[in-house]
Order: sequence, then C-alpha cells, then structure tokens
Amino acid sequence: MISIQDLEAGYGPLHVLFGITTTYHRDLITAIVGPNGSGKSTLLKTIFGLTKVFKGRIVFDGRDITGKPPHFVSRLGIAYLPQTDNVFANLTVRENVMMATYGMPRDLAAERVEEVKSFIPVVEKYWSRKAGSLSGGERQLVAMAMALIRRPKVMLFDEPTANLSPKFAKLVLEQIVRLRDDLKITVLLVEQNALRALEHGDRAQLLVSGQLIYDGPARDLLENRELGRIYLGLRS
Repeated sequence: MISIQDLEAGYGPLHVLFGITTTYHRDLITAIVGPNGSGKSTLLKTIFGLTKVFKGRIVFDGRDITGKPPHFVSRLGIAYLPQTDNVFANLTVRENVMMATYGMPRDLAAERVEEVKSFIPVVEKYWSRKAGSLSGGERQLVAMAMALIRRPKVMLFDEPTANLSPKFAKLVLEQIVRLRDDLKITVLLVEQNALRALEHGDRAQLLVSGQLIYDGPARDLLENRELGRIYLGLRS
C-alpha cells in the first residue's frame, strides 16, 4: 500500500527522520511507538505532505507522492487525523460532516452521510450540537466520521487517545479496529501509550531518535522485554 525508501525529512533545516525504509501492507493496523521526540508524528506528517523531504521516496499504490501537498495526497485516498484541531469547534456536528462532503454531488453526499452515521452513532446522537461542546473522545469520533466521508484507503492517526478518559480511549481504539475489520482500511497509528497501541496493532514500528529500530509483528515487540523496558517504559 505504502512503500518508503531511505527517507530523511524534517522541518526547515532540521532533520528529524533518518534513513527510514519500510512498507505498510493493506488492511493492517501498524502501531508506531517510541519515546517523546522520536519522530513518530513527523513520519505521518511526511507521508501526508506536511514536512520537508530531504532525501528518499514515498510511493502509495504505485504513485510517487514524495513531497506532494496534502490536497494531492488526500485525493489519492489517504486521510490524516491530527491529535488536536481536527474539527471546527464553532460549527455543529452536522455542519462539520457536511463540510467533508464539499464538491460531492448531492445524492452521493447524502449517501455517505448516512453511512458514517450508521458506522459512528455518536455523529447522529450529537447531530445538532456544537463540536466544541463535545468531549475530546466525541470530537475524535466526529473527526473520524469526516475523514470516512471520502472513503479513504489509508488513515493516519496521530495520538487519537491523548488526554482521553479510559472509556473514550477504549471506544476510539475499538472504532479504529472496526475500520480495519469492517471497512478494510489500512491504519497507521501513532500512540504514546505503547501498551495500548501494541495490543491493538497487527504490526509495530519502534522509532528512536528518528530511526527505525524495530519493524515487525506487534506481539513480538510487546514480548521483547529489553526494547520495552529501555524505550517504551514497559515493565519487564
């Protein structure tokens, strides 16, 4: 689905990622974990065209998207959900969802809206509420619904459970698993809570200082006591 070769990227003159080479396969959840400042969010942003690429290549579904702007990447079928500012707080849930249908024929837009209402019931429950009045978890689910309007092939989640209550963290992760299972969407999941991410992921990647030091089954990383203790704060 996505192939990355010898990638170096960052912001302005600052290099954050170094020599990243990996492949993301269809219909899998890849949990991307690592210490603070290791480059996890930068990796997602680079795929989505929000950073400066110094070297390397990113290919999505056979098309080179290296350094392409977000609107180009989005149209190909990649959605990016940032941790914050992912909804229009001063608009209602309905208005947020309708914003995501911009440019669609009316009939198609109506069909997609009904789809997301069915898949994420919170959307219909709070249809007339201002998005800014919702909890952090509820806003995450509305943002997910907005992304689903375009039927993406890949969804990039940047810390979706940060600052959420345990109840909503669990609900958001359950919805992400359903994206894979029910909609066959490929998911890249950046999470600070490594244990939570690894328990829900199929594959795992461990980033340290902008370098990929583990890329394999999530369960194997979860059971690797040495890496878990040194880099993820997991108990041995």
